[in-house]
Amino acid sequence: MITVPIAQAMTAEEFLTEPVAERGRPWNLVDGEVVVNDPSALHGHLQGNLFFALESWTRAEPGRGHAVFPRDVALDELNVFAPDLLWYADGRLPPPSSPPPYPMPDLAVEVRSPSTWRYDIGAKKSRYEAHGLPELWLVDSLADTLLVFRRSAPGSGAFDLALELGCSDELASPLLPGFALPLDKLFRVP
Repeated sequence: MITVPIAQAMTAEEFLTEPVAERGRPWNLVDGEVVVNDPSALHGHLQGNLFFALESWTRAEPGRGHAVFPRDVALDELNVFAPDLLWYADGRLPPPSSPPPYPMPDLAVEVRSPSTWRYDIGAKKSRYEAHGLPELWLVDSLADTLLVFRRSAPGSGAFDLALELGCSDELASPLLPGFALPLDKLFRVP
């Protein structure tokens, strides 16, 4: 884990005013702590495979929303997350010229990185849940599994459904009617 030392907790407002490097901002603000993401090549392959599957599904028919790469999503005054992938239902994606932060997506995806996994399965999952995220996918690249957390109904107070899917399973979601991804395709990398 790599963290940027700070003298005191940083607020979301302070975090969002920090300059962004040309290649993007590879970090999150978790409970006021700046957490740097140092993704591996495997992380990039899995992120790309999943984006391709979601993007192919969204483009197959109108009204299927939008899959996007990381965007800053401010949850509260101490938490700004940049999920590895986001999906917004049709009509919810802000224009590309909109400044951050972006609204909570309908689906957030976090792919395991050595520097951030403990946050993904701990504090970040908890904050996503508390702030109403409908569905979260956590891709565990070491175990070739995908953890799904979702609400059984809109407005449910918590993630009340949890699944652990492996390579022999197929990923589907009630948020994405008709979307189906055999996980052996997700975990297939060059």
